[in-house]
Order: sequence, then C-alpha cells, then structure tokens
Amino acid sequence: MRLLLAEDEKMLSDALVAILTHANYSVDAVYDGQEALDYLEGTDYDGVILDIMMPKKDGLTVLKTIRASGNTVPVLLLTAKSEIDDRVAGLDCGADDYLTKPFASKELLARIRAMTRRQPALRDNDLHFGNVTLARTDFLMRGPAGEARLANKEFQIMEMLMINAGQTIATERFMEKVWGYDSEAEINVVWVNLSALRKKLAAVGADIQIKAYRGLGYCLEAMG
Repeated sequence: MRLLLAEDEKMLSDALVAILTHANYSVDAVYDGQEALDYLEGTDYDGVILDIMMPKKDGLTVLKTIRASGNTVPVLLLTAKSEIDDRVAGLDCGADDYLTKPFASKELLARIRAMTRRQPALRDNDLHFGNVTLARTDFLMRGPAGEARLANKEFQIMEMLMINAGQTIATERFMEKVWGYDSEAEINVVWVNLSALRKKLAAVGADIQIKAYRGLGYCLEAMG
C-alpha cells in the first residue's frame, strides 16, 4: 500500500517514514504543498497524510484542490492546531480524519488502517484467493502447507496481485506503486521479489500462481 506524506518538518517526516515503512507501507515524502499536488497528479496513492501548515500551499488548499479535481484518495490531516474550528474546516474540505500533534505512532497507524479500509478493496484485514490468505495485520501468507512471512516489498507486491487477481499488472506499475515513480531502483528488483514470492507460494502449498505474460506483465491466477 502506497502513501504520500506531506510534512515540512524534516525530522518529524523522517520519523514518520521510518514508522510507516516498518509497518510495511511504501511512502513518498514531500515537504511543501505544491510538491504534494505534483505527486498526487502523477501517482495513484492509497492514502495521504497531509500537514495543514506547509510552505507554498497549505494542506487545506491541497485538499480542496484534489477534491475539486475528483480525487477521492483518503486523506488524514496532521496539524499542531487543536481548536475545534480547525478540525471542522479540515473535515468540511473533504478530509477523512484528523490527528493533532503530538500523537502516538500506534494511533497514527490505527487511523491509517481505518481510513484506507473505507475503500471497497481494502475493507478486510485479510485477502483471500484460492487456498491462500494474505494477512495484513502480521504480513503472513498462509496456505494448507503452512505460512511464510513476507518482506516489505514482497508483501506490497502480493497485496497488489491479490487485490487485482486475474488482472495483468505491468512491471512498471509495480515500480510506481511499491518503489515510487522517482525511485532509483532498477526494474529487476521487481523480478527478484516475484521470484521470492513464487517460492513462498510453493512452500505454503498454494493452488494459485504468478504467471508472466511477455510484454504485458504478471497476473495472479488459479493453477490450471
């Protein structure tokens, strides 16, 4: 799951990126409102964490702009302001939730989970396809022969495949969603992680497979 973090305090941003990455999210961090808008125009995100007080464009302006354009991505507002009027203004602009600084990391993660679960494909903590279950709470893939713990990128790739089971996903799409469109990673990191996932699917006794379609991408399918 890919998140955009827009927070101008560099130390806080770095700490939040570490927390979110440890929780198996992919995170793009930006430091002003204009940059947030640029990223939101170029990338599809599963959620946005948006500070209100930012340079160039404030968070409420960013929120109003993306909602006016029809972008319904879930948005969690972060702010040092605690007055009720500010909370109401943020929610009236289209925010899904509101968190006042300082906050506990556990509460942040819980609010992100709640916010993203409002999307139809993300309501269940577990994803199921064939005889395989992918658990979002503990990042385990389970099958009749046992379970396998997935590394961060493996989990995000498998999550994409299971949400879009039966649909072909281009390698470039994995790069954009899991590594970020401005990542310096080489495209072969996708192949390495897919290879690892195939081995883990076999280890748990899966009756599903990741099938490659030359020139098109990869698809999660039932074994025929």
